[in-house]
Amino acid sequence: MWRELAPVGRHPDSGGYRRYAWSAADLECRAWFRAQAEARGLTYETDRNGNQWAWLGDPLAGDAVVTGSHLDSVPDGGAFDGPLGVVSSFAALDELRSRGVAFTRPLAVTNFGDEEGARFGLACVGSRLAAGQLTVADAHRLRDADGIALPAAMESAGYDPDTIGPDPERLARIGAFVELHVEQGRALDLTGDPVGIASAIWPHGRWRFDFRGEANHAGTTRLVDRRDPMLTYAETVLAARREAELTGALATFGKIAVEPNGVNAIPSLVRGWLDSRAADQATLDAVVTGIERAAREYADRAGIDLDVVRESFTPVVEFEHALRDELAKILEGSGDTGRPVPVLGTGAGHDAGILSASVPTAMLFVRNPTGISHSPAEHAAEDDCVAGVRALADVLEGLACS
Repeated sequence: MWRELAPVGRHPDSGGYRRYAWSAADLECRAWFRAQAEARGLTYETDRNGNQWAWLGDPLAGDAVVTGSHLDSVPDGGAFDGPLGVVSSFAALDELRSRGVAFTRPLAVTNFGDEEGARFGLACVGSRLAAGQLTVADAHRLRDADGIALPAAMESAGYDPDTIGPDPERLARIGAFVELHVEQGRALDLTGDPVGIASAIWPHGRWRFDFRGEANHAGTTRLVDRRDPMLTYAETVLAARREAELTGALATFGKIAVEPNGVNAIPSLVRGWLDSRAADQATLDAVVTGIERAAREYADRAGIDLDVVRESFTPVVEFEHALRDELAKILEGSGDTGRPVPVLGTGAGHDAGILSASVPTAMLFVRNPTGISHSPAEHAAEDDCVAGVRALADVLEGLACS
């Protein structure tokens, strides 16, 4: 499975993946998912929001155990973020069948659409729509960098955008959702464990900072006569790092747009996107407030206009303790070391976090030896991936089988 999926959407120059929502690469990934489902005799369906499902058992019976992740990527992302969870879900089902277990609950593998938000700027679009955390009106307003609206992109890919919206009936049929994911950090590498259990997802959000100055000639305008928003933006980037260090949070300006974007032109507009995350809400509020306060001070001093817009926000997600404890009990009972399975928090958002408000959810992490993610250098060793499949199979057996 990994060899079949690995070339899809891989850029020849960067070696990273560009599997953007509703693009040709995304459609090829979706075709791969359907082929895997049909090869196993599973019931395949696409829901009203474009999320894919592969069912073993009656999809309408209720109390289903669902596993899976996503197949899209960030710009020049790694091979494991998302796809490892989908591939491992199919592999875990194969493992359970080889064990000859009897399923007592319906089981499904899923691929949630547009998890990364690389094309339309909002993460977890598929799961947010299903859970009612993204309104239809707001979804219709989403645009990519070329001005293409989400509904138009879906329609051009052969999906009906008129059906999108909350899907409470489907979510009500899910008794538990377990997502396996490569760890996006080095906690497991430091403890020496191949697999861990998620405790919580940190609160996180995205803020857009619009710095507006005055366009002018770079070769003729005196420095003292300039209203250059790039300088204010640069000072704000440094302030973000400083505030993050002071508060113990994370803050990153990772995306920028400049107008008129000419080498010999002073910008009229610099638009930067802040990603910030923290272990708790109070800390996140403190770091973002500190960054905005510094940005406004710099802007006022330089005669720059500043607008700050919060584009997305996800509060802290505490995964259901009962399900999390059940996973720990299953894995400790099936392990060979007798050691407790590590339980760790994460600053990365996931579909499991979105769904946690509607259904019991849990996550498994597979060791990432370097901690690098959202990069072509993202990696997980084959032995650890196999350990992840076995752990997921043990969990699914404990939840869905007699």
